[in-house]
Amino acid sequence: MSGKGFTTCLWFDGKAEEAAHHYVSIFKDAALGKVVRTGPAGPGPAGEVLTVEFELNGQRFVGLNGGPQFTFDEAISFQIHCADQDEVDYYWDRLIEGGGAESECGWLKDKYGVSWQVVPDGLVEMIGDADQERSARAMRAMLSMQKIDIAAVKKAFDGA
Repeated sequence: MSGKGFTTCLWFDGKAEEAAHHYVSIFKDAALGKVVRTGPAGPGPAGEVLTVEFELNGQRFVGLNGGPQFTFDEAISFQIHCADQDEVDYYWDRLIEGGGAESECGWLKDKYGVSWQVVPDGLVEMIGDADQERSARAMRAMLSMQKIDIAAVKKAFDGA
């Protein structure tokens, strides 16, 4: 990896490699990278995975098996921009499978506790539209949802 850009480090409690494989199986433009194992000096038993590098849609990540001291919360989330409802459904279903949880307004937590926002194209434009009535209708529709139903938001936006 070059010295340019950013790499997001995700702290896991022993599941970094499992999580990396899970994410790479979901995203179409994804790859696993280098796996670093602990040596005789630690931390932890020699041979255990310490870090695993992976890339999703051009974003670099490193999963660190740091232990139980820190956990994920909604203060940090990753937005997935989706072209259409089929993409929204695909990412939503794959990210909550196996123990994830739906939240509100297109947010979810995956089985590792990482927060994601599954955002269809056009949503931000509708809720930020200059026409305040249209924008408010779209916002009210979105606020009533867990997974975003873009057709329903569009219908509300159009006043239909």
